[in-house]
Amino acid sequence: MNITKIAVSRPTLIVVVFTVLLFLGFASYKNLNYELAPNFASPVFTVVTIYPGASPSEVENSLTKKLEDAITSVEGIDNIRSFSHEGVSIIVITLKLRTNIDDAILDAQRRIDAAEYQLPETAMDPMVSKISINDLPVMNIGVTAAMPPTEFYDLVKYNIQPELAQIRGVGEINIIGGDEREIRVNLDAGKVESYNISVLQVLQAVQSENIDFPTGKIKNDESQIVIRLSARFEKIEDIENVVVLSDMNGAKVRLKDIAEVVDTEKETTMVARINGLNSIGLSIKKQSGSNTVEVCHEVLTELSGLESAYKEVNLKFDVPFNSSVFTEQAVDSVMHDLSYAVILVALVMLVFLHGLRNAFIVMVAIPISLIVSFTGMYLLGYTLNIITLVAMSLVIGILVDDAIVVLENIYRHMEMGKDKIQATLDGRAEIGFTAVAITLVDVVVFLPIGLSNSIISPLLSPFALVIVVTTLLSLLVAFTVVPLLTSRLGKLKHLKKEMLSGRFFLWFESWVDVLASVIHSILIWAFRHKVITFLIVTLLLFGSIALIPAGFLGSEFFGLGDSGEFNIQIELQKDAVLKETNLKVLEAESILLSKPEIKSVFSKVGSASSGLLTGGEKSSAYMAEINVKLIDKEFRDVTANVYANRIKKELNEQIAGIRVKTVLLNPFMGGTDDSPIQVIIKSSDPDSLYKYAGMRYDQEAGNRNTRYQ
Repeated sequence: MNITKIAVSRPTLIVVVFTVLLFLGFASYKNLNYELAPNFASPVFTVVTIYPGASPSEVENSLTKKLEDAITSVEGIDNIRSFSHEGVSIIVITLKLRTNIDDAILDAQRRIDAAEYQLPETAMDPMVSKISINDLPVMNIGVTAAMPPTEFYDLVKYNIQPELAQIRGVGEINIIGGDEREIRVNLDAGKVESYNISVLQVLQAVQSENIDFPTGKIKNDESQIVIRLSARFEKIEDIENVVVLSDMNGAKVRLKDIAEVVDTEKETTMVARINGLNSIGLSIKKQSGSNTVEVCHEVLTELSGLESAYKEVNLKFDVPFNSSVFTEQAVDSVMHDLSYAVILVALVMLVFLHGLRNAFIVMVAIPISLIVSFTGMYLLGYTLNIITLVAMSLVIGILVDDAIVVLENIYRHMEMGKDKIQATLDGRAEIGFTAVAITLVDVVVFLPIGLSNSIISPLLSPFALVIVVTTLLSLLVAFTVVPLLTSRLGKLKHLKKEMLSGRFFLWFESWVDVLASVIHSILIWAFRHKVITFLIVTLLLFGSIALIPAGFLGSEFFGLGDSGEFNIQIELQKDAVLKETNLKVLEAESILLSKPEIKSVFSKVGSASSGLLTGGEKSSAYMAEINVKLIDKEFRDVTANVYANRIKKELNEQIAGIRVKTVLLNPFMGGTDDSPIQVIIKSSDPDSLYKYAGMRYDQEAGNRNTRYQ
């Protein structure tokens, strides 16, 4: 007894089985994470080492070269790139495609630990980490309030940041900018020398007075009390009265006698502004495996609550970057297209199958296959993203094939005079191997793609395997649900001109016959003129292939689309201080905020993104970055890419002494788009290297704006 006979003779069993499968499909759909694209982890890892106060050359000689020597022998390395900045060493290791990155990281960590004795004592421990888009922020927030700067910073650091960190799925939260409170002790050199006191004595005296630790317990048979010694400073006078030196006669030298204690602010190393207003920035990263959309929604809900809780200080949050917005827009767009595809298929089935019953049978088969396929996606660990949803949109045509082939053959047997049940069994049995062959053709095409192992496998595997799973489910539905419904609802319908529906279907059939006759005429002409037909087809083939090398069709790893956001990176001379950089950024903000196409501007002075492969973030006083969010593309006449290049040209022309670069936000990779072409100049002589690199940059800078128009 085959599966179709079971479906026809025992419909309750099939109904129960598919009810359970549909329930699992709905449950799986609710538990699938929303992402813009599958998690893409390239075979790259980094080694970052902080060396406070060291110059780039010292970082290179003391850290980078020694770490490179230790890592070089790790198995599976393709190439090593290093960047020695002021106070930080970044080494980027690219592995060969089939190398296990986790094993390579463990091997590299062991070799770094073995070579750590060669590194400077003041350098921090090297941090080995895998490159992943999960390491990039999902939200950037600008915070403003009507408070003194130091109190505002404490509010953000000790109240707002911990509240946001408790949200499920939130990972690291970085504070950008702000004025942190600092108690500064300015020693009087003359007095210190006259009392014969060293700086180390002063430091030890202050540290020994500012203590808080447990000292023991007092307990009896019924209770116990924990005793703590708490002697932390509470006001400036407590610090000023610290005894630095006392002699045998009871004379005491207090800190206020040899120094000035000032309640001030730390030296500013980074400035953040939102739409021209000084603010504190918060950069939020999500935990690995958490749902980006849910995390961003919960953060926005929490921000609304915090604004209400701190209404008396006029606390406001602005969100210049929210990765969930573009994700939801993209996924919703694909979901709408998927719905339209199902509706269009229903209309096509209606006019070709000549009846609502037949169209209904097909339209039941498609959603069942799609919904149950969510269970397969959940078991495979996939997410709802553009790749998987596009696969489901594409597979609709395949789902219809199996149902139509089985349905049409069943109706052919009904036209022979057989009853519905017998026609169903005979029709499915006759066409069974054909339906299996149609399905397996798609499976053998996509299954190898889904099982391939390459750098783009994380992107292609979900696409291919979703098609495979859904196609196999459509075959199961075609052999069970379609025969079950046909054996109960199937009915031959004879078209009559007296009925409105009959006249419509006959009119449609007449146009189908006209189209068939046209195609028949073309085929006859083609068979009679074989040489001309062959030449035309050959010309079309080579013409289509030639579109790519001829430049009519471009190629790229990911199409960025138009997310309506881009970053402006501003660089001054290397010796520029933060104040000078800030003034230049203020000029740029003034120009940007005057543009009607720009919705919001978020600036970071003293820091700039440098891409995943170069550490993600670079902090330098001569660098700045402005995140620009544009109005919706329906209300502007150019794309974000074109507008970004216009802004770059305008800023370079109007603001002297700066070098401007614009980069589009890459929504698929989660960060900014790296430069498409990177040139590395090598030389054993650093002086000639810098001279040649600067000469080439000056030659290209003059033509760059013209090329990008």
